[in-house]
Amino acid sequence: MKSTLKKLLPFAVVGVISGATTVGTLQYFNHDSNAADQSYFTKSASDVTFAGMNSGAVGEDFVKAAKTTVPAVVTIKNYQSRSANRASEQDLFDFFFGDPFGGRGQQRQRQQQAPDNMPSGMGSGVIISPDGYIISNNHVVAGANKLEVVLSNKKSYIATLVGTDPNTDISLLKIEEKGLPYLNFANSDNIEVGQWVLAVGNPLGLNSTVTAGIVSAKGRGIGILSSQGKAANPIESFIQTDAAINPGNSGGALVNTNGDLIGINSAIQSTTGYYQGYGFAVPANLARKIVEDIKKFGIVQRGFLGVQSLDLSNDMQVAAYNKEKKTNIKSGSGVYVTGFGDNSGAEDAGLKVGDVITKIDNTAVTDFADLSIAIGSKRPGDKVAVTYLRNGKENLTTVTLKDQKGGTSTRTKADLSVTEKIGAEFDPLSERFKTDYGLNSGVVAKNVTEGSEIAKIGIVDNYIVIEINGKPVNSQKDVEKILDKYSGNVSVKFVDAYGQIYTRGFKMP
Repeated sequence: MKSTLKKLLPFAVVGVISGATTVGTLQYFNHDSNAADQSYFTKSASDVTFAGMNSGAVGEDFVKAAKTTVPAVVTIKNYQSRSANRASEQDLFDFFFGDPFGGRGQQRQRQQQAPDNMPSGMGSGVIISPDGYIISNNHVVAGANKLEVVLSNKKSYIATLVGTDPNTDISLLKIEEKGLPYLNFANSDNIEVGQWVLAVGNPLGLNSTVTAGIVSAKGRGIGILSSQGKAANPIESFIQTDAAINPGNSGGALVNTNGDLIGINSAIQSTTGYYQGYGFAVPANLARKIVEDIKKFGIVQRGFLGVQSLDLSNDMQVAAYNKEKKTNIKSGSGVYVTGFGDNSGAEDAGLKVGDVITKIDNTAVTDFADLSIAIGSKRPGDKVAVTYLRNGKENLTTVTLKDQKGGTSTRTKADLSVTEKIGAEFDPLSERFKTDYGLNSGVVAKNVTEGSEIAKIGIVDNYIVIEINGKPVNSQKDVEKILDKYSGNVSVKFVDAYGQIYTRGFKMP
């Protein structure tokens, strides 16, 4: 017995010492934690974006940021008529990131279609001015015939849709109110990978939800806007975060620990349709430029470099290009010029096929996402310094950006063509097609813009427009002639993909 006790005694002593050490350590930190936090974390300067890791202080920063952000984030309810030909936000997540119902999502929605007095979809928005301007995603508001905004205090308003931009997935709404809480835009160029951020929105119907994480990556292109097919010239340079984002968070705020807006939450990447660690937000600098354009001009002012390009950082794209063109281009960093568009500012400035763009102004261009946001945040007439490699030698030139029609000045809604105003272009039908399908007139809709007047009445690409305002149309010129300088209600007779004929209308913008 004594021998056994002698053997156990050292273990008992170690246990007592270990326990005492643990208790003493806990008491020490509990006693001094508040004092340590207060001495280490002082009020930061306005240009400081994040502080060093300290769990107690980070917690306090999260509380402050959450209190600032939550009152400025709203719920947006999208009401549509039953015949509206549009996918809900849940459909968008299912389509791009996986259907959590194993392919039954669309069938389930058709069976449980929302009544007219129930919203077809819900998302989030961020108040950006005290007089009621609200920023959100284009896909949150698309197709709506009524938009309801609900504040965090449950007060409800009917919103006016000021404008949208499918190319960046940004929209601007307005409610009639004053003295509202709002968020300030931060300079999203200053964010760093590893920085703490909060995502605030209304995921899965859970109002005013706050989640925390870090910036996982910057300048991320995921192909969602281009694959959706509704963005003619998509700009994708997302902020990636691991803060939990789910359907319903779209249009909500991504903020730093000061509560400043650094991004608009837009998408997730997931095999199930729900959070798996990858969320994406439109950078605040780009979002701010879009809403400023919409407020000032009524439309987005977009400058173009005028180049066709190959992303050298994308090994698969480079391999496919080499195979098709029988070239031997090496993967690497930068954007390779493969051609030029009409009225190209880049070609005018001396760039040639084979040049590799490495920098726009002072911003490095490592891939297409870098080039996309560097140019996409500019307006026609802006001048940019383009650094490029030619035969291994670095060169510099200045390019004047142009719009798609070759112009270098800003435009307003009044300057738009008829097809730009209604949101579609039209190709003539062949006489053989008219004969085969018993039509006396018709044009084929193409490049239908999401959220446009044409889209709102249910017309998508490849639908056939037979008459406008009771007059037959056989070319785009016919459409323009009927609607040029026209104001009032427009009647459109069209044929869908199943041969059914409809007559719908809209008010000429």
